[in-house]
Amino acid sequence: MPEEFYSGTYDVAVIGAGHAGCEAALASARMGMKTVMFSINLDSLAMLPCNPSIGGTGKGHLVREVDALGGQMGLITDQAMVQSKMLNTRKGPAVHSLRAQADKTRYHVEMKKVIENTSNLDLKQGEIIEIEVADGRVKSLLTSTGARYETRAIILATGTYLGGKIFIGSSVFQSGPNGLAPSLKLAENLKSHGLEIWRFKTGTPARVNKRSLDYSKMEAQYGDPKPVPFSFLNDSISFEELPCWLTYTNAETHAVIQKNILRSAMYGGQIEGTGTRYCPSIEDKITRFADKERHQLFVEPEGYETNEMYVQGMSTSLPEDVQTAFMRTIPGLENVEVMRPAYAIEYDCLDPSQLKNTLELKSIENLFSAGQFNGSSGYEEAAAQGIIAGINAALKLKGEPPFTLDRSEAYIGVLIDDLVTKGTNEPYRMMTSRAEYRLLLRQDNADMRLTERSYSIGLATHERYEKLMDKLMNIDLELKRLESVTVRPEMVNGLLERLGSSPIKQGMSLMELLRRPEVDYISLAEVDIDRPWLREDVFVQCEIQLKYQGYIQKQLQQVERFKQLEKKRLPEDLDYLDIEGLRLEARQKLSKIRPESVGQASRISGVSPADVSVLLIYLEQRNRRRGVDNGR
Repeated sequence: MPEEFYSGTYDVAVIGAGHAGCEAALASARMGMKTVMFSINLDSLAMLPCNPSIGGTGKGHLVREVDALGGQMGLITDQAMVQSKMLNTRKGPAVHSLRAQADKTRYHVEMKKVIENTSNLDLKQGEIIEIEVADGRVKSLLTSTGARYETRAIILATGTYLGGKIFIGSSVFQSGPNGLAPSLKLAENLKSHGLEIWRFKTGTPARVNKRSLDYSKMEAQYGDPKPVPFSFLNDSISFEELPCWLTYTNAETHAVIQKNILRSAMYGGQIEGTGTRYCPSIEDKITRFADKERHQLFVEPEGYETNEMYVQGMSTSLPEDVQTAFMRTIPGLENVEVMRPAYAIEYDCLDPSQLKNTLELKSIENLFSAGQFNGSSGYEEAAAQGIIAGINAALKLKGEPPFTLDRSEAYIGVLIDDLVTKGTNEPYRMMTSRAEYRLLLRQDNADMRLTERSYSIGLATHERYEKLMDKLMNIDLELKRLESVTVRPEMVNGLLERLGSSPIKQGMSLMELLRRPEVDYISLAEVDIDRPWLREDVFVQCEIQLKYQGYIQKQLQQVERFKQLEKKRLPEDLDYLDIEGLRLEARQKLSKIRPESVGQASRISGVSPADVSVLLIYLEQRNRRRGVDNGR
């Protein structure tokens, strides 16, 4: 061990500078905490080690929510975009999700600029090998070079670096993503503090040289003509669009893979960690879906200033020679030159049921955790946890109430509740289907749901708050105007006939017309001659609120019932082992997770509706006894 030396004192120390670490550090510093963020290599700050994109189904909601809270991911994505596309537009607005292709280098550079120029925030290169805990609370941390930093709170955001091990066929070596150095000592230190550590696995496809591709054999894929920004602070964005390219595997591709499948690290038995079923390797695809004649893949640009292209859909742990062989059977890739081979990576992560909803460890005070270390996957899930961990670390040190979001308030609430209440046996991925109240949790209204709350705790800026207030005022004014303006049959029936909507026989308000499924706000402009100019986000909100009013009211009623169980708090000192009527499994699960409310208890795997009824009866009896005792 190198000789130790004192290197400074901070309020908050963030270990890791990926997407969780960046959002956590920025939130903490912006809320007035003296913050330091550590990275093994500063060149990896905000790196996109896997696909060159941000957002997607469910994930785009998370980015919008991070932005609404005052985070940075949406703003940086808008600066680094090379393509933008709104997904699921043929479905209702609840599942519309923005996805952007990003320039990897630009994303890193722009985020690093923000980090380096943020007040209260220091950036350090160094590997953390030890966290010191005294009297159940974090006290300091130690780097591999002997620098000891005293700190009042720590946020773990280690990503896939902790115990990182790379697999490329029979080639197995300790490494973080993209050949960067792993963190090899911190995991043992965390285990010594009683943390339960798991082993998960993820992977990333090869990067190939764009000069070696035949684009005439692939189908160009472009984004939307009018790109939509991720950040609510940007009304519009513009950039030089780069296309992606679609092609397919075939029988020859599958034959090459099948012939060599036992050379895959996964099928050869070298990998022990649990991988995600939502992002299967190409070996998995052709094995599990043997009846499929082909699988699609997208060749995506990594940025403006590089020839590297990302082969989306071709994650693998096969040897390098096999990777080249099977890719050369694919149309457009016959002469492909691989610049970086695909690999699988195994890493240490935390059983997230050890966390509170604030993302603080239950067993160690002021130790928080965020990102892939919590068992999740994806840049967006990491950023969402990072900003919540950063906020709560700052609030805890200020002695202020915690900041939590429940399942009815945000996708972030769904994400964190799923992790800490249900746990996960594989890398967790956000999907719209996980959210019960997704009509209320649309990506288009994230600012309306979250910005005012963030502003009240000192994170969202005054500029962001004022923009929200202006938007809300204009929505209210426009809804009132639409209700007050009436059009006569002779004014509107020609338009209705062209739109395939039934004619009217007497005057009708614009609001009533807009509720019709065939009529939209833009088409109504033909008869709404005195319409004021409005930003698109304003009239979109008006249209959604009117068209889905009945469904929204129904979900609000469901939320009210959900809130009733959330309001029934469970005492921290409750001994579940002594509650008669609870099944043994329920007693064990409740004792381990220690839910904060009856609602949270009801979502724990292994706790049945009958167990919840027992809990409710027990609480009622307990409150009555205490009421009698208090009255004596």
